[in-house]
Amino acid sequence: MADEATSAGPTPTTDAERDQLASQLVDRFSLWSGAAGLIPVPLLDMVAVGGVQLQMLRRLSEIYGVPFSDNRGKSIIASLAGAIIPASTATTTAMGVGSLMKALPGVGTAIGALSMPVFSAGVTYVIGKVFIQHFASGGTLLDFNPPDYREFIKAQQAKWTSKSASSSAGGSGSAKAGT
Repeated sequence: MADEATSAGPTPTTDAERDQLASQLVDRFSLWSGAAGLIPVPLLDMVAVGGVQLQMLRRLSEIYGVPFSDNRGKSIIASLAGAIIPASTATTTAMGVGSLMKALPGVGTAIGALSMPVFSAGVTYVIGKVFIQHFASGGTLLDFNPPDYREFIKAQQAKWTSKSASSSAGGSGSAKAGT
């Protein structure tokens, strides 16, 4: 019995439970993506972040009962990155620059180490939220069309920006607002 619980994880019984489990997964993988952004080798950090994102997509597929293939997952993440670039050229450019800055000794390393984890976590968060939306609406990997999610991507990027700004400014006291 323990093997079933650990291999498949808890089986949500309602759509709300499934969506909550998926959101928790996205939050956790966003943190892992931020950690991958700390890898000091330029471009290797971006490869690691892509691997984290692919694993997140695999796990989201499991939660929603959507068939998954690595090749399809890789191409979808790449195409989604193409949809995120027009929505946020600054974020995507900053990720690449943050990664490449690590090649410069001293200041470049510090700038890359400070910026890359935040951008990596943010992009992973947006990708995860897009797939929660897509899978929850009955979509699969085969019918995913990134341009359909441009406005949703912008909204999730704004949500991430405000989330990361409030967590850095407010500390740990922002979990419950009203009683």
